[in-house]
This record gives sequence, structure tokens and C-alpha cells, in this order.
Amino acid sequence: MLNMNFDEQVFINTQEQPWVASPKAGVWRKPLAREDAERGHATSLVKFDPGASFTEHDHPLGEEILVLSGTFSDHTGDYHAGSYFRNPEGFRHAPFSKDGCILLVKLHQFQSGDNEHVVIDTANKSWSPGMGNLMVMPLHSFEGESTALVKWPKDERFQPHKHFGGEEIFVISGEFIDEHGRYPEGSWIRSPHLSEHFPYVEQETIILVKVGHL
Repeated sequence: MLNMNFDEQVFINTQEQPWVASPKAGVWRKPLAREDAERGHATSLVKFDPGASFTEHDHPLGEEILVLSGTFSDHTGDYHAGSYFRNPEGFRHAPFSKDGCILLVKLHQFQSGDNEHVVIDTANKSWSPGMGNLMVMPLHSFEGESTALVKWPKDERFQPHKHFGGEEIFVISGEFIDEHGRYPEGSWIRSPHLSEHFPYVEQETIILVKVGHL
């Protein structure tokens, strides 16, 4: 087991992590949280070498993916950087990458009844005004859990707040900061239920945020 105590604060700078070979040739991982070696709850960065592929499979309790770089493909199409999708239990595919890609992948974490297949091209989707000067791009919401991209303009500060149901952040670009530390591009932060912080940035920063699921 790795980082499966959801009452603990976790921070990983993935830029400092080595890639670890998966059982599939040409596919590499940086594990962030994992219930078991090859099944159950898992959050990871996944890298496909050019030409790497998987045989057809589905994902018990779903699969959530954000394409960070390159192009990820399956029988439904090609998904470039910024593509976000949710494949519910029962969705079968044989993914591959012709030229290589890096993904943020969450497995086995869908709530019961959350069966929607979601595909969003965030590179071509509009931002909406959020609190203060933040810009928000909602991606998914179900039974108190929600996922969104959040764009912070330079020097933006947010009010101190608590996370009901916890918060999980992946820093896509820029640097996210709070009183506990500085989190550069590639950082993964998981904060438990009712944790509290006072976040801000010094440069434009984009983060993926999931709340209410812990």
C-alpha cells in the first residue's frame, strides 16, 4: 500500500520521482497512491513510449485520465494534451500511443451510480469566472464530488478555507503556494477532510482540483 491513509497530508514532487517499469513493455509509472500492486485504488503518472499499447480491458470502478503531454489513443479517437476523460465501469478499450504520451491516471475511484462517460477537450473549452480573479473550468460533478481546472492569475491570493471532503491538486503549470510549502509544476497534493490552508501564487498557475471525495 502507498499513501492510502486519507487522513494524512501528502505532497509529492513528481519531477523528482523516477519512472518505474509497469508489467507492460513500454509503459512506465510514477505511483502517487496505490492500494495494491496491480489492482484497486491507484493514482499515478503514466508514460507510454512511442508505439506502446495495451490489449482490450475495462476498469472496475472506473478510470479518470488527464493527458498531460503527447497523444493518447483508443478506438474512440486520439486525445492530445489537455484531454480529460472518465471511463466508467464496463467501458472497454485497447489504449495506445503512436508518438508517446504522459497521463495523470486515477483508477478504481468512481462512486456507486457514477456511470457517465465523459470526454472534454480542455484546450478548446471556455473558462468561467470563479471566486476573486480565478478562472474555472468544471470537468465533473457527482454526489458532492467535483473536479475542475482552476487558473490563477499572477499574484492572486485566495481566502483561508477548509476542505470538506478533502482536496486533491495536481499542478499543471506554474507554482502553487500556501503556508505549508511551494509546489512547482508536476506537484501532487492531497489534503484530508477539514484540512485548512491559505493558498496563493506569484505567477500564472493552472491546477487540476478534485474536492469532496475523501
